[in-house]
Amino acid sequence: MGVGSSQSLPNSTFPSALAATFFPHQSQPIFSFNPSTIIFQRPCKRAMTERSLLWSSSSSFVPLNSGKVDQVETQVGSAVRPMYDFHGIDEALLQRMVYDALVWSSLHGLVVGDRTVKRAGTVPGVGMVHAPFALLPMSFPESHWQQACELTPIFNELVDRVSLDWKFLQEALYRTKKVDSFTSRLLDIHSKMQEMNKKEEIRLGLHRSDYMLDEQTKLLLQIELNTISSSFPGLSCLVTELHRSLLNHYGKHLGLDSKRIPGNSAVTQFAEALAQAWKEYNNPRALVMFVVQTEERNMYDQHWLSTALKERHDVTTIRKTLAEIDAEGKLLPDGTLTVGGQPVAVIYFRAGYAPTDYPSESEWRARLLMEQSSAVKCPSISYHLAGTKKIQQEIAKPNVLERFLENKDDIAKLRKCFAGLWSLDDSNIIKEAIERPEVFVMKPQREGGGLIIDKLIETLLRLQKEGTEEDAAYILMQRIFPNVSPTFLMREGICYKDHAISELGIYGAYLRNKEKVIINDQCGHLMRTKVSSSNEGGVAAGFAVLDSIYLT
Repeated sequence: MGVGSSQSLPNSTFPSALAATFFPHQSQPIFSFNPSTIIFQRPCKRAMTERSLLWSSSSSFVPLNSGKVDQVETQVGSAVRPMYDFHGIDEALLQRMVYDALVWSSLHGLVVGDRTVKRAGTVPGVGMVHAPFALLPMSFPESHWQQACELTPIFNELVDRVSLDWKFLQEALYRTKKVDSFTSRLLDIHSKMQEMNKKEEIRLGLHRSDYMLDEQTKLLLQIELNTISSSFPGLSCLVTELHRSLLNHYGKHLGLDSKRIPGNSAVTQFAEALAQAWKEYNNPRALVMFVVQTEERNMYDQHWLSTALKERHDVTTIRKTLAEIDAEGKLLPDGTLTVGGQPVAVIYFRAGYAPTDYPSESEWRARLLMEQSSAVKCPSISYHLAGTKKIQQEIAKPNVLERFLENKDDIAKLRKCFAGLWSLDDSNIIKEAIERPEVFVMKPQREGGGLIIDKLIETLLRLQKEGTEEDAAYILMQRIFPNVSPTFLMREGICYKDHAISELGIYGAYLRNKEKVIINDQCGHLMRTKVSSSNEGGVAAGFAVLDSIYLT
């Protein structure tokens, strides 16, 4: 969630959100592979107009033996000195680290489904490939790391309180509902629960708040708060262990200490929260149900969580798509949800967050059925709506936080991390964005990247001309300009040498039964790194890599 106001922007340049418009890199091999040689690649040059060139073209991939890499100065931010001698790393040492990292990933389950293998997203063990990862951890100031961790319980509590305010959610999303059919359907379910006087006495949230460190202001600014399907609690822990292993072996050569990589217990703490919710439901025969997509290349991240639930807590899980829940689900008179004849205690959504997850009425029937049940939903429809971009923007308005929180220190901490957020019904901010598009991102209410520069101007002018309510489907966000750092990125057994930017996600767990808060904790982290010439941040979508943190 972020802050903004209707006032004009200050003269200083604002930062760029990771959730701007992003483009995947197309690469060409430079060296052929053999057991003693690692492949290194660089991308083909992309034809771009001068105005759409958001990042310096000098930030292209280079082979390891290409010599000096120029320092980068881009609109994303300026390059910073790396933790280690990036340009002076011995090539033989680098190739040993790459080889060891690939072996470690294969042996420890740091894997995803291979997009080129047809059944890789449906049949476990078929077409596995290592998850994309950074070869070495990304430096991050310890003070900002601690700040992000301290914010998590406050955001957890905020989400819970916002979720209970039915009127606020409905009114804030009223205009969006008119132009966004997906949000409209979610709000319809939300209204039906209100009409039924449906109370979620046991409320479970597994969130992730994403941040970037602004290079200009040195402030930690929030990108967004995810309240549904916060991915990679499993694989993020493995990347932390991979980097610790590499530094234990090669840290002296690099001048790095593995003890500076903070521990990451996301998968065990998420499992603990799910297991505790299962206990609160108080039906030993009931299961935890993972709601999943029909094809899921990231299934192993989810299986790590299922495994932790079974091995640590003896809780059984099942995996069902929305269509399967519609076909097999039944609601018993006492509110119990059964799927395939099995009672369900906790519903954990790893699908259902995007319009593409609802291709027919079958999926919407399943979502309504689950909301009507007594099962613990993670998230409930109210938690889901509390994490939407429009609510993020509404929370940013002056005096709105005070509606939900009493502690002035907590409110000040949240406001400090808020980036600028504005609705498109403010003519002054629209004028500012058209005149200075380079310091804004225009974000759609739905999942997806934002519009910048040319597309932003084009869309704003079109909306002004048409005079419809379509502007309610978007918000404006201050761009964040993070530091650019040299790094090595691993994808499909290939090492890329480039300049990159990173986004820090902090996981949080919140469990409440009526008036009793059982869990409200920070639960590990996710670092995602992408080349600075890319504008999209999703690892599963192929734009970024998993990373870990090196505290400085």
